[in-house]
Amino acid sequence: MTAPVVPLRPAAGVAAASRDALAAVEVHLGRCALAANTVKAYRRQARAFVTWLTDDADGVHGAHPDAFADVVGAEAAVTAWRRHLLTRRASPATVNQGLAAVTLMYTQAGLRIDVKPARLPKPGEPDALTRTEQGRLERAAARRTARDRAIIAVLLYGGARVEECARLETVDVTLTARTGHARLHGKGDEVRTVPLPSMAREHLAAWLDERGPQAGPLWPGQRGPLSVSGITQVVLAVGDDAGLPGLRPHRLRHTYATRLREGGADPAQIQALLGHSSVETSARYFRAGAAEQAAVVNQIFEP
Repeated sequence: MTAPVVPLRPAAGVAAASRDALAAVEVHLGRCALAANTVKAYRRQARAFVTWLTDDADGVHGAHPDAFADVVGAEAAVTAWRRHLLTRRASPATVNQGLAAVTLMYTQAGLRIDVKPARLPKPGEPDALTRTEQGRLERAAARRTARDRAIIAVLLYGGARVEECARLETVDVTLTARTGHARLHGKGDEVRTVPLPSMAREHLAAWLDERGPQAGPLWPGQRGPLSVSGITQVVLAVGDDAGLPGLRPHRLRHTYATRLREGGADPAQIQALLGHSSVETSARYFRAGAAEQAAVVNQIFEP
């Protein structure tokens, strides 16, 4: 006969412990150096775990009475949540973000857990614009305001993340007759300087002439500086004009990296220019797609 399981912490205790842990991680996230979007996502994921752990709707209330008793109980609860997310068809990236947030929450509660992450599919060919699509985008941008042209230039010719583009101030851009560069403030405390090709320098110079040289955010809007959402709306609008509906800023970053690779840049150079933490991330741009493979074969073997 199986002995009855004696909860180390009653369900009511789990709810209280969850609230305490959530409050602790909220305080930590409020003063840490993570990017604003990461903080927002971690808060959302930590709250989702606590809701799952203590809500009757999913039938888990009381299923993990030792979720905050010790490391074994904590890891069992988080592993079950991981399985729940995958069953609900959450992407591996979303699941792993949730695991990172909950692991951080447990650390703030005094428990260091280690839960196996979801397996990420191997990245395929990046979703870069074709040369034809890029040409249409550039022509559409040329018909927009000086500010919008400059925003597209920073994303397409500087490889900036949308958050980095939104954070730019006038002091971050240096232009001369023959050279130019932008200082991008990336994830955490990362800062990198990227050179700007002539097209980007031309559009940024035109915008600065119109905007004026005074210090402050590079992209003022009607109600303050453009946010990440505002930058995204500019890209969507230019994409619509170019016949590229749903165009997002990150696709311009993919295009920048792909053009670097096509021009002969190696993975280490792309890593430095894009601000990747690992050269393995940059290596994805060296996985040619079917169209490029066919072009190489035709170039080599066709008479």
